[in-house]
Amino acid sequence: METAIAGRIALSPNHVLNPKSGERFYLYKGQCANRGFIMAISSSGPGKGGGLLERPTIEKTTPGRESEFDLRKSRKTAPPYRVMLHNDNFNKREYVVQVLMKVIPGMTLDNAVNIMQEAHYNGLAVVIICTQADAEDHCMQLRGNGLLSSIEPASSGC
Repeated sequence: METAIAGRIALSPNHVLNPKSGERFYLYKGQCANRGFIMAISSSGPGKGGGLLERPTIEKTTPGRESEFDLRKSRKTAPPYRVMLHNDNFNKREYVVQVLMKVIPGMTLDNAVNIMQEAHYNGLAVVIICTQADAEDHCMQLRGNGLLSSIEPASSGC
């Protein structure tokens, strides 16, 4: 007799349509509502106390595509960094706003003006918080356009 089937299931149509006595079939619905796994449990297997149903392993359906869990895990492992803009007495305010909008993806005019003003009045402003590689890239682009910038690790409180 079969005991519990976990993982890939290779059942013939006779197993599904003509179950043996003592077998119960369950439909396990995974993350996607349109997919399911048929599980067979034999109550007369070696355990005699009913079958133990193990959670099936779900394979990725699209090669090269990461699951949502993998994406969240990779985001958590990469510590965030701040790109800091320093005030300088060389560049005009309009130029600083133009460079911020050109270098930082998705930067709006209002955000660029606010960052420029904060750096002008306080001496330092946070431009963006991102991964270390992106922060280094943004910092180098800002420096390449004549602005003073640096990066620093973002504290866990932000």
